[in-house]
Amino acid sequence: MATTLSSTKTKSKQQPCLRYSPRWIGAGLAGSMMAGIASFYGGLPIAITLAGAGIVGAGYALAIEPRRVQLNLHELSFLNLPVGLDGLTIGQLSDLHLGHHYSFTNAYRAIDQLLSAQPEIIVLTGDLVQNRSAIRHLPDVLQRLQAPLGIYAVPGNHDYWEGMSYIATILRDHGIRLLLNRHWLVERHGARLLLAGVDDHWDGSPDLKLALGGAPEHDFRLLLAHCPDIADEAAAAGFDLQLSGHTHGGHVRFPGLGPLCLPRHGWRYDMGHFQVGRMQLFVSRGVGGLPLRFGCPPEVSLFRLRRVGG
Repeated sequence: MATTLSSTKTKSKQQPCLRYSPRWIGAGLAGSMMAGIASFYGGLPIAITLAGAGIVGAGYALAIEPRRVQLNLHELSFLNLPVGLDGLTIGQLSDLHLGHHYSFTNAYRAIDQLLSAQPEIIVLTGDLVQNRSAIRHLPDVLQRLQAPLGIYAVPGNHDYWEGMSYIATILRDHGIRLLLNRHWLVERHGARLLLAGVDDHWDGSPDLKLALGGAPEHDFRLLLAHCPDIADEAAAAGFDLQLSGHTHGGHVRFPGLGPLCLPRHGWRYDMGHFQVGRMQLFVSRGVGGLPLRFGCPPEVSLFRLRRVGG
């Protein structure tokens, strides 16, 4: 497993950082041609109308939707969920990207919304900061977090780019467990949840075998991974649920066109809920990131695990 991940990472160095949707490119070209024809035959009124619609749309995407943080509730059902984990609530904060425009306001709003739902576990799935200067403000954000069964984190590519060693120290000082190819056992009502985390796929060294090394007897496996495309390997390794971020949902989405662009290691699973073999995967749109969103508002998620059958 580790060898497969290592070779994948080596190959990814030769891949582009972003992949743009051919459907969006085609739609953009067709739209430009149609707008030109309409303006030519319709004259100045049509040209003004089209320009106005463009300005309104751009204003919404730049100034309104990037600030509309949503708390989304998800019930995830599992046949093998032990009775003791039935009803367990997990809050996910992903891609805060502190340092971007609106990022601190979004982060505080997301945390307030999440804490109002009283999750038993909180997980941070990477990209806490956007730039190095934001690291010094990270304690102000993290000190707000609290959960009775603990707070756990994995790194993202931006965390590595801006100063992973400083971020790791801050997480430790605030009682947040950084799961770098490690696992932690959470007990609830006599049941055991194995909570594992892997290093960032882009600039770290993710190793599922190491993350599971020496794992004690447990009832359910949850994986935290910043990049979602490790899901196929995670499903093969026997995980029941994976929580990820990284993609921001593509930032700009439209029915029939999907996401405008996706980052490396987020090309297979872009946003929302997926079934990968017997494992369930959820990819968060994230709280922050580039302040440009359309059809893809920022989100913070609360998951409630449910037992079905048996």
